[in-house]
Amino acid sequence: MTDSTTPRRDGSAPVPPPAAPSPSDVRAERRRLVESIGAVRRLLSERRAFEVADQRRLQHEARRRKRVEAAHGERLHRIEEERARQEASLAHRLGALDGERERREGQALSVLRRQSVERALGSTYLTASEVNGIGAGLIRSLSAQGIRTAADFDDVSWGKAPNGKGGDVLYLHRTKGGRIHINGIGEHRGRPLLEWRRAALARAEARAPHKLPPDERHRITEIIEAERVRLRGESAEVPRTAEAARAEAVRLHAEALGPLDGAASEAARLAAVRRAEFDTMAERLGDLQDRLSAHIEAYGDVGRRVRRAQKRALRPVAEVPRPLPGIPSPRTPGDAATGVSLTKGTGRPDRRPVPGVRASPGWLVPVLYFALTAVVGVGELGGNTAHPYTMIASRLVALAAVAELLRLWLPRVRTRSAGPMPDGTGWQTSGVFLALTATGMFEDEQSDVFGAACVVSVLAAVLFLAGTVSRMVKTDDRAGESSTEPA
Repeated sequence: MTDSTTPRRDGSAPVPPPAAPSPSDVRAERRRLVESIGAVRRLLSERRAFEVADQRRLQHEARRRKRVEAAHGERLHRIEEERARQEASLAHRLGALDGERERREGQALSVLRRQSVERALGSTYLTASEVNGIGAGLIRSLSAQGIRTAADFDDVSWGKAPNGKGGDVLYLHRTKGGRIHINGIGEHRGRPLLEWRRAALARAEARAPHKLPPDERHRITEIIEAERVRLRGESAEVPRTAEAARAEAVRLHAEALGPLDGAASEAARLAAVRRAEFDTMAERLGDLQDRLSAHIEAYGDVGRRVRRAQKRALRPVAEVPRPLPGIPSPRTPGDAATGVSLTKGTGRPDRRPVPGVRASPGWLVPVLYFALTAVVGVGELGGNTAHPYTMIASRLVALAAVAELLRLWLPRVRTRSAGPMPDGTGWQTSGVFLALTATGMFEDEQSDVFGAACVVSVLAAVLFLAGTVSRMVKTDDRAGESSTEPA
């Protein structure tokens, strides 16, 4: 065996072995590593809030972009609807021009015939020789009342006398409105007078023109053709107007998306920078944890006070929240549902698992209470008899509470899957306990506790809802991700 103090063959002085560090130095180095890990972990703990805020930013950007796209689509839809409406209206008006000529010619001919008949009736004067029984005196009486020609009246009728005395008298209806009575004109003279007017009207209608003059027909044709040209011009202008409106809509859409794209690019750049900082922190944390593990393997335990701190320091780092599905993200262009880890892939083997905090054995107390309630029910002691529905419902609720608590508590009390109970479980348990208590108070027939039972039931509902919301939004430390377990 060679002595370590034996001189070397080259004559140089022997190198003494490195001196082992003192226990105080080991503890100091251990504390320094634990404190460094704690500092980096505190900085790295901000990444979860950063990722959640970044997901909200992406969701907000997606909503704004969706609103812009919806407004652009609605604008284009209105443009197309207006174009189709104008084209259909113009096509209908162009088609209607084919029968417009006949309609206008018929209207012009009707006006021409009416004017001709009115002129003929206005030139047919009433004379004593034209109507039997009408003498010069009656002619003067009719003339004094404005009836001189066949155009001045159009009908006769019977009615009460103007002074209200006597029987019915014969009235002549003026063409311009109103009626008159001439003394001496009754049924024997009124009927020949009306027949004379009808005969004059028949002669006037027979002499009225039955065709339009050529110049009038030519004028109507020119009007129709001018209207046709105008409508065709408007029909040709509709696509150009719609295209101009569409180009304006595209310009407005681009102007609305420009600021969104710029803000999104800048926010993505800043997020990438911040994420790179977190990745550097995660890599630094991994290195420190490896050094702490190596230090523990080299020097072992250094005391009870440092033991808990180093266990907390060696806890595995939880993953950050997963990106929301369906939201485009610059950091995950290929897969929006891929989880983002706090640590970078360094090729190192996984660190040794460190047990976490176990669930408290005190949870057996509510488990035993609910189990007892499932057996005896609520409101069934002291001579009380609960409603059958209450007996069944209370036992079912108690059984569900026992099953849920055991499902949550048993895995978290084991060594390999240890962890705290999910946040909000205590509030939910308290809410169920108070709900069963309020049910027993409602079923109590021997004391007047209705008001207190109402207060307890409201408090139970508030606690249960608060616990449910807390379990939905808080993080399950054992699983390392958001807890979505149902209540």
